[in-house]
Amino acid sequence: MKTIFIVDDNATNLVTAKDALSNSYKTFALPSALRMFQLLEKITPDLILLDVDMPEMDGFEALSVLKYDEKYKLIPVIFLTAKNDAESEIRGFEIGAIDFINKPFSPPVLIKRIETHIEIDKLIKKSIQNVQKIHNATINTIANMVENRDEVTGEHIDRTQKYLTILIKELIRTGVYSNEVLKWNLETLLPSAQLHDVGKIKVSDMILNKPEKLTTEEFNMIKNHCAEGEKIIDDIIGKAEEDKFLIHAKKFAGTHHEKWDGTGYPRGLKGEEIPLEGRLMAIADVYDALVSQRPYKEPFTHEQVIEIIKNDSGKHFDPKIVEVFLNVADDFWVKSVNG
Repeated sequence: MKTIFIVDDNATNLVTAKDALSNSYKTFALPSALRMFQLLEKITPDLILLDVDMPEMDGFEALSVLKYDEKYKLIPVIFLTAKNDAESEIRGFEIGAIDFINKPFSPPVLIKRIETHIEIDKLIKKSIQNVQKIHNATINTIANMVENRDEVTGEHIDRTQKYLTILIKELIRTGVYSNEVLKWNLETLLPSAQLHDVGKIKVSDMILNKPEKLTTEEFNMIKNHCAEGEKIIDDIIGKAEEDKFLIHAKKFAGTHHEKWDGTGYPRGLKGEEIPLEGRLMAIADVYDALVSQRPYKEPFTHEQVIEIIKNDSGKHFDPKIVEVFLNVADDFWVKSVNG
């Protein structure tokens, strides 16, 4: 028997939905998103009916957290809502809802919609998983081929993606930049970050692997990898349909060396002129570079890197993101050591 979570702060809606579905499905009626997440630690449902308007954490926020977590991101979610506006529906579909059912709902209609979506989900879930594995494996392979031209970077691509995941999870938890972050589809955004250094393909191996300090001219060539990365991704956009993956990838590639105070490159963007993707990658990228061995330097300790990033708050880094980083800095260290 399939399992369905019904999440709604209205007791009448919970009873109506449970009564309609209990003959065909194993149902759990939950009065809040918090209770849903508590139960998810024990039970993984086949579908979630999720109310949009709830106190503490609304449906949009709850769905964003679900889509972030590898264990839950493929659970189909149908929104229950009294709203009837296109903007809410568009937002819901963008972050991963599969349907909207308006309240008050008709029990026969509710049953039929659920039956349809469960059947569709059975047909497409395996296909989606296979396509995503192929897509992500291809992007990861390309990114690592570019990155590994620099013999000292090791698993930089994988580690920075893990650091981003930690930061974004904490942004969601704390509500920092939530208006923007909750609109992101993390299944799209996180893989796109792997291309942040794709422009290095245009930089000479002799410069990338030079053990001595770079000359000013050589450093300028290295710096050019941001603009070159944008051009490469723009070329892909020109040959394929533009999508969110490529838009995120372009922002990561072009802005991860910009600085909060405007002294970065390639454009000298300042403050929130820098896309949020670039401001997040700035911390992930610098952290990994500092704790890693290089021919021209010994690795810094985790504690030293924390102090460096803290001291560069408001200069190199977005102060709000530094505060978020400090909450989870030890998780960075775990990922850098254990992968």
